[in-house]
Amino acid sequence: MRHGKKGNHLGRKTAHRRAMLANMACSLIEHKRINTTVAKAKALKVFVEPLVTKSKEDTTHNRRIVFSKLRSKEAVSELFRDVAPKVGDRPGGYTRVIKLGSRLGDAAEMAMIELVDYNETYGVDKPKKKKSTRRAGKKKSEDTASTAPATETKKEAPKAEEPKAEKKDDKKEE
Repeated sequence: MRHGKKGNHLGRKTAHRRAMLANMACSLIEHKRINTTVAKAKALKVFVEPLVTKSKEDTTHNRRIVFSKLRSKEAVSELFRDVAPKVGDRPGGYTRVIKLGSRLGDAAEMAMIELVDYNETYGVDKPKKKKSTRRAGKKKSEDTASTAPATETKKEAPKAEEPKAEKKDDKKEE
């Protein structure tokens, strides 16, 4: 029975598994997508998503924690410099696993794992949707719309008065 055994050990000893996941995570951060088996992709997803969450807040402590897992200065700097600002507003789900079918040699199930915000094929053709508001929220938008022109007319009124004052000065000079 496998009670309480959460993670997939992938048929490897602990040190080998950690090294493999660190290398795969560095490749994922560098190339933004990699092809691997489905089991490794799912294990990598669990490994890399907490690191991306840590990278949202750029502190020395977080950099050291991420470096202890990845063991690559280049990957850590790219994660904090490029990836973190792009996923800053996302609350989670930074990776996507897409199944590709079986490998020809050994019929292993293959998958592509990628960083979600770096895929150019999704969302390019679609314009961004407006945020839908609840019915109660419409009154607020109407109130702001009715107050907006009133502030604009107040701004325009002083501009109209200034030229009139200049014209009066021109007549006095004559």
